[in-house]
Amino acid sequence: MALSADGNIYVPYDKRTGGESTVYFTRDLSSEGLRKIYARISSTITGKTGIKLHTGEPHGPNIIPRAWVKDLIAEKLPGAHIVETNAYYEGGRYTTEQHRDTLKVNGWDFAPVDIMDEEGTAAIPVKGGHYFTEMHVGNHMLNYDSLLVLTHFKGHMMAGFGGSNKNIGIGCADGRIGKAMIHTTPGQPNQWDIAQEELMERITESMKATVDHFAPHIAFINVLRNMSVSCDCEGTAAEPVVTPNIGILASLDILAIDSASVDLVYALPEKDRHALVERMTSRHGLRQLSYMKELGMGNCRYTLIDTDNGDAVISLKDAVKDVKPFRG
Repeated sequence: MALSADGNIYVPYDKRTGGESTVYFTRDLSSEGLRKIYARISSTITGKTGIKLHTGEPHGPNIIPRAWVKDLIAEKLPGAHIVETNAYYEGGRYTTEQHRDTLKVNGWDFAPVDIMDEEGTAAIPVKGGHYFTEMHVGNHMLNYDSLLVLTHFKGHMMAGFGGSNKNIGIGCADGRIGKAMIHTTPGQPNQWDIAQEELMERITESMKATVDHFAPHIAFINVLRNMSVSCDCEGTAAEPVVTPNIGILASLDILAIDSASVDLVYALPEKDRHALVERMTSRHGLRQLSYMKELGMGNCRYTLIDTDNGDAVISLKDAVKDVKPFRG
């Protein structure tokens, strides 16, 4: 049973309490923009590094451009591995063999890709959780010293939105045990029966296990581009993009970066934000944010740093004032 029922309610920034973290912002949606903003949070990334991103179902139209990631690895993260896990549903990433075929189709063959649950799972602790005391992840995750969470921020059919929280909360859980723990009540036939607040809380507890495992050697980037209401797991079936592109965010605080991503969407004119906001609230996805705060996973308040303009502190309104309506 869910702990709360506030996932359809947006809390404006001026109504929040607590400390502030730093979130870096650039409008430069390019390979160079990604590299530059990564440099602002790179100090925590050491040793053998995994880059957790959503590589997508076959021919997915909205995933982060492969060339951006290729350049980032070549120039900033030589030797890093892209890391993924198999999907919980049947499709292009259900088995390791299918997954590797999809990686080739989608152009992720320029760097090593570690399907972390290819050889089994590992249980890592969930500290202070309501649902879990441990979460099952791909056992290769234990081979890494640091994790860069590189997220395509977008909507999601069940979670409302997919930010850094979902990227690792679902994406590091292995495809058979961990994802089942999050999505399915044992002993009944609907593998997607857990929804709304309880789903958000379970995703968040899973995320906490991964963040606690890597801390402090973990950092977060959210790319607010091609933000369909559909996740990249829907591939070519994704709904057309109608939300304008905004930019790229980076932070060492997972709650702050997901909060800022949601806030920037809400700062858009109503006609531009309507579709994505409706997806977030109708699925009660905003519970991800409030539960992260309850679990002590960072700050929902932050200083937004405009890296395009001398690191000036910028308001949400000013950050999106020149955003152009999306043109497909």
